[in-house]
Amino acid sequence: MNSLLLNSDGVQVPQLGFGVWQVPSDEAEQVVTAALETGYRHIDTASAYGNEEGVGRAVRASGIPREKLFVTTKLFNNDHERAEEAFDESLSRLGLDYVDLYLIHWPVPSRNKYLQAWRGLEKIYRQGRAKAIGVSNFTIETLTRVIDEADIVPSINQIELHPYFQQRALREFHEANGILTEAWSPLGQGKGLLGDPALAVLAEKHGKTPAQIVLRWHIQLGNVTIPKSVTPARIKENFEVFDFVLDTEDMAAIGALTKQDGRIGPDPETFSWMG
Repeated sequence: MNSLLLNSDGVQVPQLGFGVWQVPSDEAEQVVTAALETGYRHIDTASAYGNEEGVGRAVRASGIPREKLFVTTKLFNNDHERAEEAFDESLSRLGLDYVDLYLIHWPVPSRNKYLQAWRGLEKIYRQGRAKAIGVSNFTIETLTRVIDEADIVPSINQIELHPYFQQRALREFHEANGILTEAWSPLGQGKGLLGDPALAVLAEKHGKTPAQIVLRWHIQLGNVTIPKSVTPARIKENFEVFDFVLDTEDMAAIGALTKQDGRIGPDPETFSWMG
């Protein structure tokens, strides 16, 4: 497993993680257990997912030393003004003493409370209850404000990123500011990407599946990536991406797949769902 260094006191994040978005709480324990047994050591959840309890049960029952695991959760949109209290609630649901990474889930610019939320995360970080802090779905504009007006630069920005929506300008901004890029929906949510003929050619060339080709592309770009599946065979398949390498031509072929209208999820500039 590759790990990447965060800008946070030597904290390292496993580059390939396991996401649990849309996994019901009563299934999360079983699914996360399967992921941990496969070899995943990075689990990504959120208060908005409603499955922190199941994730926590799997982590605690795994028998894996806590320091060998990397657990992420997130502050939701309706909690920007009470970040510390919301964090306590997440920690209680997880049944953990700390998390490795705590993120603001969405900036919600229309409410203009994300800087207040970030100052709450800074307090949590200074208390040692989150080993690192970051954001999710932030744009260059919202990230710039945090960098300019707060004390701590986010460790990670978790964003929608896949071959049809490659976010090059934002990734370059991250790199220039010491922020890691983390990809959610790295496989495009099964909405046509994995059936792309260009990926079929590469899959045949390497004896891999299209999903494995895409995940390997993320790894070689330097992204942290968190594929999600509830199927044990697919969970295992998504993990088997460290035994081959895409060459320069392969990377260019995937790079050429980007689409102007490739976004699948909400636009962070306008998304304001409060749950």
